[in-house]
Amino acid sequence: MKAYLGLYTARLETPARSLKEKRALIKPALERLKARFPVSAARLYGLDAWGFEVVGFSVLGNDPAWVEATLREAARFLAQNGAFRVALEEFRLEAFDLDGLV
Repeated sequence: MKAYLGLYTARLETPARSLKEKRALIKPALERLKARFPVSAARLYGLDAWGFEVVGFSVLGNDPAWVEATLREAARFLAQNGAFRVALEEFRLEAFDLDGLV
């Protein structure tokens, strides 16, 4: 039996002119994402830069098609529901054996 981990990372470019303004754009978007999809999300890099930030989220499940579909739907939701531009994005899907646990 296997478990599947989907990982999404993106560089978001913002029109913000301060760290406070950027945080006000990014943080609520990630909170809406977590409320709507079964993902764990985090701000990863660029926390001290006002023009961009790298964010990521992950999905874990036992069906690779569901994990990938959820990851892509959540990425689309993030891109469409924020006052920022997704400049770069990366999707990963990893499989893990559960043989020692079952």
